Amino acid sequence: MQVYSDMVKYNMVDAIVATGASIADMDFFEALGYKHYKGTPNADDKLLRDHYIDRIYDTYIDEKELQVCDMTIRQIADTLEPRPYSSREFIHEMGKWLVKHSKKKDSLVQVAYEHNVPIFCPAFSDSSAGFGLVAHQWEHPEKHVSIDSVKDFLELTRIKMEAKSSGLFMIGGGVPKNFIQDTVICAEVLGKEVPMHKYAVQITVADPRDGACSGSTLKEASSWGKVDTVYEQLVYAEATSVVPLIVSYVYHKWDWKKRKKYNWAKLFQS
Repeated sequence: MQVYSDMVKYNMVDAIVATGASIADMDFFEALGYKHYKGTPNADDKLLRDHYIDRIYDTYIDEKELQVCDMTIRQIADTLEPRPYSSREFIHEMGKWLVKHSKKKDSLVQVAYEHNVPIFCPAFSDSSAGFGLVAHQWEHPEKHVSIDSVKDFLELTRIKMEAKSSGLFMIGGGVPKNFIQDTVICAEVLGKEVPMHKYAVQITVADPRDGACSGSTLKEASSWGKVDTVYEQLVYAEATSVVPLIVSYVYHKWDWKKRKKYNWAKLFQS
């Protein structure tokens, strides 16, 4: 997560599309001062449950602390005007809240807020945030905050239409990967002609034989008009081993110092 925060701080990334788990259960959770602990996938899971320890493969989380994260999300929702929000809008509010309350330096959510880099989570409820928002809606059944994933799609497409040329740096696959690629098609549906994503790098360990490489291969995406295949590279590697190397290389080339800063979050400010 520190690598991603550095990418935002050093102007290497202009918008983020992520899973709710990465943003809420990992980043926001640790910004509250809690930790993930090294464990083993060979543990007795019934014993872990007895001790209220949640296992994420070989990583452990204290369930009671995670529930504090849930309720913090609920508290943020309770302070907002009851209406539909894009995940980008709600995560913006999480970043604003962390400015005053964060217990960990360089939280991605806070750093992105401070640098006007929008974060989108198209499946935001599939995370600790979802539990907090359910609790909020349970307490406010008539008027409440909800997450509008269609609004997410529209906002992200607006960025693509404004940016024209674009590149994707994709870690893994799934919903975030397809969501960002689909902005080209969405713009076309809206009557706006935009170029395919010019650059694309995907780092994955997924196999194309049983799930099209967690969404689609880059070449397959080209058939839909999403990704150009002139400057694309599929990298079969474990992300934590190669992402720091790639970002370090980009950092030490110093090109980020000359990049235009887009401040896309300001696009949505009234």
